[in-house]
Amino acid sequence: MSTGRFGVRANVTDWVIAIGVAASLLVTGLSEQNSATNLDLLGYVLLALGGLVLAARRRAPAPVLAATGLCAVGYQAAGFDVPAVAFLFAVYAAVRAGHRIITVAASVTMVAALPLAALASGLHDTGEAFAQARGALELAWLIAAGAAGEALRQAERRADEAERTREETARRRADEERLHIARELHDSLTHQISVIKVQAEAAVHVARKRDEPVPEALLAIREASREATRELRATLEVLRDDGKTPPHGFDDVPDLVERARTSGLDATLTIEGHRHDVPTAVDRTAYRIVQESLTNIARHAAAATASVRIDYRPDALAVRVDDDGKARPDTAPVPGVGLLGMRERITALGGRLHAQPRSEGGFTVQAELPVDRTS
Repeated sequence: MSTGRFGVRANVTDWVIAIGVAASLLVTGLSEQNSATNLDLLGYVLLALGGLVLAARRRAPAPVLAATGLCAVGYQAAGFDVPAVAFLFAVYAAVRAGHRIITVAASVTMVAALPLAALASGLHDTGEAFAQARGALELAWLIAAGAAGEALRQAERRADEAERTREETARRRADEERLHIARELHDSLTHQISVIKVQAEAAVHVARKRDEPVPEALLAIREASREATRELRATLEVLRDDGKTPPHGFDDVPDLVERARTSGLDATLTIEGHRHDVPTAVDRTAYRIVQESLTNIARHAAAATASVRIDYRPDALAVRVDDDGKARPDTAPVPGVGLLGMRERITALGGRLHAQPRSEGGFTVQAELPVDRTS
């Protein structure tokens, strides 16, 4: 069904067709040589109504099909020998909308009912051969209307499929280009950072060999370059993830904590509850929450300790990461790209996220991911 500005245009077109069909039926009925009876007024009303009801054929094709059929039988029984043109339009609209079984049933009923209505009113007293020829012609028109509706329905379905295929192709090309850019960026940045790391490590090595004090800034540069290299590789892994390599999940969380320890952070991991299988999306999201939280602690918190708690609940997986960094309750946190990405992941799974300074100092990230164990 059309909407927007195209819906207004379609509505106007439907009314124009409905009024045109009603007018043609009335003109045909008026041109017939009928004896004046008290059924004339009813017949004219049914002729007009049978055409006007077509204005609703897009919104309610099945009811319109029934209404036009009843009107056709009614004015035939009232003595008006007028073809069931409105019913043909309704057949076309109903088949186009996909109501094939209903349309076939209604058409069979009409093929049987119209001759009976005509005979009851005395319209077809001219002979059995004429009635058979007329019935064959009506059946042919019904088949033609249904075939036209089905042909247009299939054409629209193929057009929708082609549009969907084009969108999928465009999305795939965009993903490929995104991966290409990520690889180029990774190669460029990795090269530059590797140079910095090599130079820093060489300087540290020379200073220690000469028994000279190593500047803190030089050690910081070395550690930062190592961490940047690891993060670039992890980022490229995420972008390259095509389902062929196993994704990071809960089993990789201990490695994250151990890596945090090697950087000088006193990090601990606590697992509570009875471990059970969780959906892959929840498993990956839990890993990303811990990864992003520990990365933010190392970059911004100036913390000495950090604790990671994972609680397996019957209907949820809870993840909490606390640190004793410089964040204070009276300081509003500024959400960065990492925190926003984390919130999007959790919201997409129907979960909840709380990321805020702790009352005793430091920062806390608490996430609750629902787990549907019945699926």
